[in-house]
Amino acid sequence: MDADAMPRGLYLLTPDEPDTARLLERVAPLLPFATWLQYRNKGAHAALRERQATALRMLCRDAGVPLLVNDDAALAARVSADGVHLGEGDGAIAAARAHLGEHAIVGASCYDDPARAARAAAAGASYLAFGALFASGTKPGARRATPAHLQAARVHGLPLVAIGGITAENARLAIDAGADLVAVIGGVFDAPDPVAAARAIHAQFSR
Repeated sequence: MDADAMPRGLYLLTPDEPDTARLLERVAPLLPFATWLQYRNKGAHAALRERQATALRMLCRDAGVPLLVNDDAALAARVSADGVHLGEGDGAIAAARAHLGEHAIVGASCYDDPARAARAAAAGASYLAFGALFASGTKPGARRATPAHLQAARVHGLPLVAIGGITAENARLAIDAGADLVAVIGGVFDAPDPVAAARAIHAQFSR
C-alpha cells in the first residue's frame, strides 16, 4: 500500500452497551476524532447486534467514518458495513471478502505472532493488528505484543494497528513504535471526559 494512502488515527471500538440509543449517544460526539469505528459487543444476542450495527452504520455514514464489525462478516454484509475485523476462529479473509466485496476493509488480529501476520498479509488482509501492547482492562489475560512486532510487520506494506490498554497518555508510545492506527475502547469510553480523550489521541497523529 502507498504510504500516502495509509489510514492513520484513532480506531475507535464500541463498548458493550445494551441500550442502543445510549450507545449512539456515547459514540456520536467521538466520531469527529475517529478514523474508523468498529462495532464490538461480545455479549449481545444476535437481534441486538443487528439493530446496533444498523444504527451505527447510519450514524457513521452521516459522519463519513467507515464502520467495521467485529468477528462477523455476515452481519457486516447485512448492514452494509465497510468491513470486518477477524480474530482467531472468525473465518477466512477470502470468505469475508466473498460477503463484503473486494474493496472491503478486512482486518486481522495477529496478537504477538509474526507468522500469523505473514499469512494474513498473503491472504489479502487490509491491515494487521497487534496487541495487547499494554495491559488491557478489556482483555486482562491477552497475549502481549511489543514494538518489535509492529516494526517487523512493516515489511508487509499494510497499515498496522496497535491495540490493548491504549490511552491518551500512552498513545504516542504506540505511534512511535510504528502503529498507523491505535484501537481504543476503555481509554476513551471509560475516560472522565471521552471527547477530550478522543481529541487528545487524534491530536497525537498530527504531531
